[in-house]
Amino acid sequence: MVTTESPRLNLDSLDPDARLMMRVRNDDAAAFEELVRRYQNRLLHVLRNLVGSQQQAEDLAQDVFLRVYRARKNYEPTAKFATWLFTIANNVASNARRSRSRRKEVNVIGDSGAVAANPLEHMAEAASGAMPTRQLDKVERAEMVKLAMESLNERQRMAVLLSKFEGMSYIDIAETMDLTVPAIKSLLSRARTNLRQVLEPYIQDGTLPADSVE
Repeated sequence: MVTTESPRLNLDSLDPDARLMMRVRNDDAAAFEELVRRYQNRLLHVLRNLVGSQQQAEDLAQDVFLRVYRARKNYEPTAKFATWLFTIANNVASNARRSRSRRKEVNVIGDSGAVAANPLEHMAEAASGAMPTRQLDKVERAEMVKLAMESLNERQRMAVLLSKFEGMSYIDIAETMDLTVPAIKSLLSRARTNLRQVLEPYIQDGTLPADSVE
């Protein structure tokens, strides 16, 4: 009788973070700490923009990492680690929004100071297609972007965050959000249009964004 062995996983072919996660699967605590160090700030940026609260983002980030650790024994590196992580983050954030009461939480822009450092603040010119006619200081610029992002619907916001902040490909975003690549392209196209509509009047004369763009 001829027996065949399952092909051995070539760890060298995996991205560095997937290799770390394979060590976590083998109960390597130091590898898990390294993954947390690499992704904590990135995860907080995305979650804060999704849920609008620094404190809730911190709580959800802990939940995401806890889920990663609990799922370690079942981890299979079939995608980039970042794609797998942000898929979990997307689900956690969606669940949090569904369970949250409908009243809007008001956040002060000085919550942590981190919003101003978000690369999304540079989307003002990109979305409007022109240099601002008004000079915006750093705090005003950060608030403008925060309001613009909040005007997007849930799926548009997540797609923009993964594309602009995480630099993910259409394929990776589609896998993260459980959508097709054409759907992601359409989603990002609508998001860019909506951001342009929101940002142009604000850049020109300070008109605040509407509550939401469908």
